Amino acid sequence: MLRYGLTGGIASGKSTVAAMVRELGFAVLEADRIAHQVMEPGQPAYGEVIAAFGEEILDGDKCVHRSRLAAIVFADRDKLNQLNAIIHPRVEKEIVRKFAELEKTGEHPAAFVEAALIYEAGLHKMLDGVVVAWCLPQQQVSRLMQRGMSEVEARKRMAMQMPVAEKRALATAKIDCSGTMEETRRQVQALAVNLRRG
Repeated sequence: MLRYGLTGGIASGKSTVAAMVRELGFAVLEADRIAHQVMEPGQPAYGEVIAAFGEEILDGDKCVHRSRLAAIVFADRDKLNQLNAIIHPRVEKEIVRKFAELEKTGEHPAAFVEAALIYEAGLHKMLDGVVVAWCLPQQQVSRLMQRGMSEVEARKRMAMQMPVAEKRALATAKIDCSGTMEETRRQVQALAVNLRRG
C-alpha cells in the first residue's frame, strides 16, 4: 500500500481534494482530527498542553477549547512551535499505527494522511509521496474571509505556514484548486489512476 501525504496552505483546497480522494475509494487519515484526539482529557498530550498554555484554554467541560488555543499559538510563532513539539510526535505515532491497520486489510492501493504541516513536521520522510493542493494567495484570503476571518487575520495565518511555492517545489504531485470544482476533480481522477497503477 502506498502511503501518501496530502497538504497545502490554509484554505487552499486540501479538504476538497481529500473528499474527492475518499469518493474514489482511497483511505484518508485526518491529522487534525488525530491532533484533537491526543489533546482530549486522559490522553497523552492533555496535561502537557495545559502545563504549557494554562487552564484558560479549557472550556467548561475541562476540554481544550481549540479556538482559545489557536488565538494564543497563531499570535506567537514560538508558542506554535512549542505546541507542535508536544503534538507532532504523538500524531506521527498514531498515523504510523493507522497506516499499518489499513495495510493489513489489503483493501487500499494507497492511503493518504491529510495534514497542513507534512513538510514542517518531517512527516514526508515516512511517506511514498506528497500531493500538494494549491490556489492563488488572494483566493486563500478570500476563502478565509468567507469563513469569518478578517483580512489581517487571514494573512497572519498564511504567513505562519511554509510558503506554498516551497511546498509545490517539493511535491510528488500537485492539484491546482484555483479553477472550477470540475477542473480539480479531473486532476484528482488522473492522480487516482496513477496511484492504482502503483
